[in-house]
Amino acid sequence: MITTQSIAEIRAQVKAWHQQGETVAFVPTMGNLHLGHITLVKEAKLRADHVVASIFVNPMQFGQNEDLDSYPRTLADDQAALVAAGAELLFTPTPDIIYPKGMDAQTFVEVPAISDELCGASRPGHFRGVATIVCKLFNIVQPDIAVFGQKDFQQLLVIRTMVEDLSMPIEIVGVDTIREASGLAMSSRNGYLTAEQKQQAAQIKRSLDAMAASLKAGGNIDAVIEQAQNELSQAGFKHDYLDVRSAKTFAIANSTDKELVILVAAYMGTTRLIDNILVSI
Repeated sequence: MITTQSIAEIRAQVKAWHQQGETVAFVPTMGNLHLGHITLVKEAKLRADHVVASIFVNPMQFGQNEDLDSYPRTLADDQAALVAAGAELLFTPTPDIIYPKGMDAQTFVEVPAISDELCGASRPGHFRGVATIVCKLFNIVQPDIAVFGQKDFQQLLVIRTMVEDLSMPIEIVGVDTIREASGLAMSSRNGYLTAEQKQQAAQIKRSLDAMAASLKAGGNIDAVIEQAQNELSQAGFKHDYLDVRSAKTFAIANSTDKELVILVAAYMGTTRLIDNILVSI
């Protein structure tokens, strides 16, 4: 696997593959890779002739007092995992390469409406940072396909919307959330949790499953949300949001919606965890 910080080298290699009539799939990451990330790489390998990955801890999507400086960086281990999964090209830029004029002078991309709700409301500017870096990486790599995890459902929707609105010729693939044996969604931030906190955090998936069952049985949406909020509070979580949305439009769900997504963000100690599940009624 080639590892490079050079935009020119990335473009030259991808151009050579395309000139041979071969397809390229892209998996952007922030590193500290776990099985969830590797599953994305393996899915990308199934869908294209070549797989490009990136590792970049993007400062534009972190707010004040968030974990930018402490976010785990494990490049050597990540490289070994990517090689084993079949990636052939790894882009590892620095902030100076991505934002040479500094972030304040950087042109940005913003997806309206979707970016202001839920995680966007809790983390102002977060999705501007996500959309901007993904747009830049797409322009650098020029992939045919890009693969993302559905654990970040709202992020995936932001990226799909951006690609559609800006007429980017890229197929966006979402991959099911990979979970630990307890049901906890795999995340690099799980490493911040103590063993006891990880056991408590498994309540997220149990509450989501109970909500799904209640909704399928015709339960009132507001009552179902209130019950789950109480369960999470009793398990030691500090509430951020818990909501039921249309999986198709992301509008607040009503009794006529049949394809739903339940989304949650909550703090276990100082660690913010997110999760979601899709529900068909």
